[in-house]
Amino acid sequence: MDKPEQPFADGIPHLSRSHFVVPDAAQLAVAQPFPHAPRFLILYGSLRARSFSRFLAYEAARLLEAMGGEVRIYDAHGLPLPDDTTADHPKVQELRALSVWSEGQVWVSPERHGTLTGVMKSQIDWLPLSEGSVRPTQGRTLAVMQVSGGSQSFNAVNSLRLLGRWMRMITIPNQSSVPMAYKEFDEAGRMRPGPLYERVVDVCEELMKFTLLTRERADFLVDRYSERKERAPERLQAAAADIGIGKP
Repeated sequence: MDKPEQPFADGIPHLSRSHFVVPDAAQLAVAQPFPHAPRFLILYGSLRARSFSRFLAYEAARLLEAMGGEVRIYDAHGLPLPDDTTADHPKVQELRALSVWSEGQVWVSPERHGTLTGVMKSQIDWLPLSEGSVRPTQGRTLAVMQVSGGSQSFNAVNSLRLLGRWMRMITIPNQSSVPMAYKEFDEAGRMRPGPLYERVVDVCEELMKFTLLTRERADFLVDRYSERKERAPERLQAAAADIGIGKP
């Protein structure tokens, strides 16, 4: 393979210079730190009375609160299936408002039939990528966890990680998978001590660190060249012309 002489000297003719931004460390400086505690929304994927995903969600909430975070846990009881009603349903509005409020999220799902549950997926499907000028998930940090009834598996967390990327969230590297969950929680729903609990502590600690690192910088971190071009007045006018807006 021929190796061209570097640095390249033949230019970037297809680049729109007016929308091109060279990232600089100075742009990551925080002019005014947020005065409030880091805000976390936790979603879990089961409606059972004895729900191990809910128990794990509660453990994450306790840890994040102990680290100085403010936590809200969404209860999916009463949430309709996606497209079964309109987005003005009270449970949908509650979920979206909590997502906008949050700066980080934790998604906890049981593994069912080799993937996340429908309850979990419905909650995520009700969160739009964009709602007017508001983006309920973009730029927020995310930790993913799962519980399993059998041997250890990572199918649900892998699916959750894919969804987090699709929702433009900053998904942290660490994750938690709790096998044979019925053995890991006592009758009161508290997680038993041991390596699996310690991994949950690790995940929450990492989520807090990433949230503190990114929350004041989220807008800059997820600002994209292609979207800056799309927002340009001439591009908007061209798109309007293509679909006939403004034509007699």
